[in-house]
Amino acid sequence: MGINKVKSSNLEKARGGVNNMKQLGTLYFFCGKMGAGKSTKSKQLAIDKHAVLLSEDEWLSSLYPNQIAAFDDYIKFSAQLKPLVKKHVQNILSVGTDVVMDFPGNTQKQRKWLLDIASEVNASHQLIFLNLNNEQCLRQIAQRRTEQPERAAFDTEAVFNHVTSFFETPEASEGLNIIEFSGKE
Repeated sequence: MGINKVKSSNLEKARGGVNNMKQLGTLYFFCGKMGAGKSTKSKQLAIDKHAVLLSEDEWLSSLYPNQIAAFDDYIKFSAQLKPLVKKHVQNILSVGTDVVMDFPGNTQKQRKWLLDIASEVNASHQLIFLNLNNEQCLRQIAQRRTEQPERAAFDTEAVFNHVTSFFETPEASEGLNIIEFSGKE
């Protein structure tokens, strides 16, 4: 028994040394108006970074099929999803895997939630701000309606205007590491 104790003690010391040097994953998330290309860019970034991609739209449609008929439904179900997703992402980051979140970071409150996911486990983060003007976004929404007819009910100018009324441009004072991409006209 004495030998096992010594071996366990040495093993714990060895593990402690490794854990102290463990690399955490990076959390990547997006800000941009509806139609700015957040989902498209998140998919590409996940491939480029060999990262886990989590899409709010996919989680919501899987967990709450046919239950989101209005913007208020989205707000309700999105709020229910957040605690589970937060813990899940923190666990992934803690084992050293990068995570790309295709969840909106379009208000200070949303960005604070995303930033807290990373900061609470001491992981780094990167906010990618897709700074496109309304006309560019509406053109991309029109194209998406054609390519994905199932989205036609929500991909409208009226929904765009409603959602955009909540949009808040990210600021460095929020404690964010921001990379901004502007649309070229």
